[in-house]
Amino acid sequence: MTFLEAVQARRTYYSISKESVVSDERIQEIVNEAVKHSPSAFNSQSARVVLLLGKSHDRLWDITKEELKKIVPADRFKATEEKIDGAFRSGYGSILYFEDMSVIEGLQNQFPAYKDAFPIFSHHSSGMLQFIIWTALEEAGFGASLQHYNPVIDNAVKAEWDIPDNWKLIAQMPFGKPVAAPGEKEFQPLEQRVRVIK
Repeated sequence: MTFLEAVQARRTYYSISKESVVSDERIQEIVNEAVKHSPSAFNSQSARVVLLLGKSHDRLWDITKEELKKIVPADRFKATEEKIDGAFRSGYGSILYFEDMSVIEGLQNQFPAYKDAFPIFSHHSSGMLQFIIWTALEEAGFGASLQHYNPVIDNAVKAEWDIPDNWKLIAQMPFGKPVAAPGEKEFQPLEQRVRVIK
């Protein structure tokens, strides 16, 4: 598969199973290589990742349900629980994406002219890392999706896995073996989205 073929193949999968398609070591290798080689502003390498497998993966989504139960009306919680259990907890593992805010603050102090831009640059870097891992998981045969239950789950996640206070949770990526095809994807005309100027 070429790079652009992998990019085209990457989709959002909500129907995933607890079956793995590669070894845990291969999953960790994908994560390690992506974290190592993903670009970051000023080569700051501010990304932090936690890979959750097995019971730890299940625990993440149990925590998510526990925290959401505190704020979701009781009559609507069943639908929330079914979504989490059927599309996220049903998977093989989850990746938690963080940014180390002490690195960002260090850059802000070192380069005050860019102070307001560094948090934005940080999110750019995180987005690239997420895309790299998501595409690599797709190429390996997994289906994944990107979720954002932060900041609702932040404190509980930090307490459960002793995450440093300066790590800011950005996103969660559940993944597993696809058990159903993703929905059709429609594309807006490229003529409305891309301009070529010579």
